[in-house]
Amino acid sequence: MTIRTVLIANRGEIAVRVARAARDAGITAIGVYADGDDDSLHVRTVDAAYALHGATPAETYLDAEKLIAVAKRAGADAVHPGYGFLSESAAFARAVIDAGLVWIGPDPETIEQLGDKARARTIAASVGAPLVPGTNDPVSSADEVIAFADAHGLPVAIKAVHGGGGRGMRVVRERDRIAEEYESAVREAESAFGAGACLVERFLDRPRHIEAQVLGDRHGRIAVLGTRDCSLQRRNQKLVEEAPAPFIDDELRERIHRAATDICGAASYVGAGTVEFLLGEDGTLTFLEVNTRLQVEHPVTEVTSGVDLVQEQFRIAAGEPMRAPETVTPIGHAIEFRINAEDPGLGFLPTPGTLTRWDPPAGPGVRFDSGVTAGDVVSGSFDSLLAKLVVWGADRDEAIARARRALAEFTVDGVATVLPFDRHIVEDPAFTGAGATGFSVHTRWIEEDCTAEFSVGSDVSYPAAQSLTRLPIEWEGRLTTIGLPATLLAALGSVSGSQPTGSETQVAAPDGPESEGALLAPFAGTLSAWKVADGETVSAGQTVAVLEAMKMEVPVTAPVDGVLRHAIASGADVAARGTMGEVTGA
Repeated sequence: MTIRTVLIANRGEIAVRVARAARDAGITAIGVYADGDDDSLHVRTVDAAYALHGATPAETYLDAEKLIAVAKRAGADAVHPGYGFLSESAAFARAVIDAGLVWIGPDPETIEQLGDKARARTIAASVGAPLVPGTNDPVSSADEVIAFADAHGLPVAIKAVHGGGGRGMRVVRERDRIAEEYESAVREAESAFGAGACLVERFLDRPRHIEAQVLGDRHGRIAVLGTRDCSLQRRNQKLVEEAPAPFIDDELRERIHRAATDICGAASYVGAGTVEFLLGEDGTLTFLEVNTRLQVEHPVTEVTSGVDLVQEQFRIAAGEPMRAPETVTPIGHAIEFRINAEDPGLGFLPTPGTLTRWDPPAGPGVRFDSGVTAGDVVSGSFDSLLAKLVVWGADRDEAIARARRALAEFTVDGVATVLPFDRHIVEDPAFTGAGATGFSVHTRWIEEDCTAEFSVGSDVSYPAAQSLTRLPIEWEGRLTTIGLPATLLAALGSVSGSQPTGSETQVAAPDGPESEGALLAPFAGTLSAWKVADGETVSAGQTVAVLEAMKMEVPVTAPVDGVLRHAIASGADVAARGTMGEVTGA
């Protein structure tokens, strides 16, 4: 079949990326937007955009019924989910197909098989892929995790069965923290994926994260387009990626390619996907998971393979054979830097705010995929990823040299970003491989081995929810609805009888002088949960609350010994350095 019009069920830089690929292919791109995204770059890039009538992820990009309704209204033939949100939802894929639309991704049954980590592990075992000890069925309590740790040793990884992208995953190195981390993983998995079931497996200490990019079509072909190293992570989420994976021998690379091919072949894989592995310090290789979607880091494979993965997705979804060869000899070397709204000086805490300056680099070997421009508001409701800087060189040394230049050119004001860390890492021997120990980064390197100190970025204020006020209006004799932003209404004065349809956000702002026991939010976000009841006695350093922003969950600890008093309720938004409560003398 021919795909003429595609609905992009996503936002930000991936929606821009897919829209541009659609234009290259002569396909009309339809976008969607939440209230706060009504003037975003992805809305300005697509051929037409439709409102999802809501401000939160649940009301918008996670609402399958709204997305399919827009697809039908816009006359779309197909739906591209991007990554995140509903991209790995078998239910959404099935609903798209049942609506008579083409789903650009693996079959729903394949997503169910491989998206379920227990079933994926069973498939990996059946084809002889490398595996460390772990449970094939979900654990039912923290006690089971403790028992597993006692039998197999620490550290252990607690992983959401339906998780991905580091969500719902906790690596535990201390026995007495297992219960807390298990509960946190379950809570995050329930919030992000609607199911809290978790597996546990032996975690390789100080491992590298290596993955293989896979394509499958309906003509029986499975192609592996090369490897990537994604070891530089914080909170189990990738920050810097490169292709091909450096400093591994041909035999190991072949094992990775073979295992990826066999796993995807056993699952009858169709579309783009990634098979992920961990490589221990001792050379132990183990299968980790399969991501049944396009990856954030896909551009480094594109520039080193010459294959446009989104174009291949379009072709495969239309039933055509893939153009990509079964094996690819890498062309040079590429490194991707995720430009996130996070402050390295505050331990990579998220920093929503307004971009007052956004001057990205250019020049030889530079590709820049962005979802924002200067003046855009970076919301705390969505992921912290703003853009991806991809640098290519004829070899790894040239790629690193070009990265130094590109990162030095990049200027951002108004929102703290990870750029200070990026500029450091391209000089650090642990990453460049120039030191006596050679390339030595691993998935916990940032938390455990990075000794660099970063200045705290400028304070930013929490941007209130950008809800629109929707009013009925007659246009050319037909009654329709118009959505007006609050800033415009404020300038025009009050509108009699109008009622906002979006949610109002109450934000706890920073207070005056701080007391010793003030419990302050380390970043702007939402109070996910109190861990200690109001009026209970706590100890300094004890976790008393969980704060969430930009899809990150961070514990907040008591500053001193005493009695905790809540100042805000669970679910409330709070500004950076805003008061959440206070610990007073017992």
